[in-house]
Amino acid sequence: MVVNTTSTPQNIAVVGAGIIGVNCALALQLKGHQVTLIDKTGIGVACSKGNAGHFATEQVFPLAQASMLPKLPRMLVDPLGPIAISPKTMFKSLPWFIQFLNNMRPKSAKHVTKALKALNVNAIDYYRPLLEIAGVEHLLTVQGSLLTFESTPLADIKSTQQTFAGHGVKVDLMTLAQARELEPALKDNITNVIFFPEVGHTIDPQKLCIALAQATINHGAKYIQADVLDVQLDDGCAGVVVSRNDAIGNKSRAERISFDKLVLATGAASKSLFKKLGYKLPIQAERGYHCALTHHSLVKRPITSAERKFIMTPMASGLRLAGTVEYADIDAPANYKRADSLYINAQAIVENLPEKQSSPHWMGCRPSLPDSLPVISRATHHSNLFLAVGHHHLGLTQGAITGKLISQLVDNEPTDIDVSPFDIKRFN
Repeated sequence: MVVNTTSTPQNIAVVGAGIIGVNCALALQLKGHQVTLIDKTGIGVACSKGNAGHFATEQVFPLAQASMLPKLPRMLVDPLGPIAISPKTMFKSLPWFIQFLNNMRPKSAKHVTKALKALNVNAIDYYRPLLEIAGVEHLLTVQGSLLTFESTPLADIKSTQQTFAGHGVKVDLMTLAQARELEPALKDNITNVIFFPEVGHTIDPQKLCIALAQATINHGAKYIQADVLDVQLDDGCAGVVVSRNDAIGNKSRAERISFDKLVLATGAASKSLFKKLGYKLPIQAERGYHCALTHHSLVKRPITSAERKFIMTPMASGLRLAGTVEYADIDAPANYKRADSLYINAQAIVENLPEKQSSPHWMGCRPSLPDSLPVISRATHHSNLFLAVGHHHLGLTQGAITGKLISQLVDNEPTDIDVSPFDIKRFN
């Protein structure tokens, strides 16, 4: 891939070194800008480390589905069920949940689906040249994914298949015998499987994120591990106030670094910073868990359970079981019983499940917005501020296209897709 040098190189900071921020930094650096990537904890440390590794291009529907309402009470009663909400969070986040429920209306669902399709349809193709630059093409495998059913009536499964197909998602309905030709370890209690042949996965999402960051640095970008204390914006300058640790871990004095433009890709922790800058961002930390197992040689691609609401993905380090939705404060202690429940569910899906690893548990906070759409936008009141947050379950999937769109917005170019559905204005 040839670097597309822009005619007006600028000094740009990208705050946040998860998969979204790293893709934004790489896209901007490849266009000839001087990029500085800033993160407090390190590259790819949060959700970019522990996610399911699933390029979920088939997920073109909003999380807010009217069909889930009848099932919700039963889910919430089960403390280890697929959805959990702490009473404290329910009270504090009531406006978010009201907005979430409002987005179940047909008109809203149609709008969200159209926007998600635009982001997802070519999402993997946006990654390919970047992975080639980074020399890690092997970290993306496109062998499809399976959606398994145990108790769902066949008529409902066929309806699900038709819904996906009706929105342009390539999908095949299989019997258990047909599905076992792909995944021989599937258990007898599975009745039918939906196969998404164009879906991809990675065997190491954090390594992929780090490789893209290293490619950015190799092309001239800088990386600073520092805590961002403040952002100061005016018409001609974007100031970022940071504090770094010294060699023995002591905090340095705050220092202000000046840039021409700033991109915020700050994930689930974005709300307070956005508020300080004068923007409402109804972002909710939606906690997900994974349970890491030793290798299972028969699982070749992601397998999702429709009824149990979890996914397993083969990783370089073993088999990863991921999922659950937990609404709790971002700093609340993790409930690793939820990760253990994934292991119990997986025992019902595949034969000869391997043992847990010595340190099997992980928890991370997805950055979720109530309409299931990210913010990919120029800031309304600051011409030198750009926003890339709120990708909920689809950060890995939408990382590369988000980076491309942000680079086009920064350079005032036409964007590859209509970005109006992702504008911060919808919340302000």
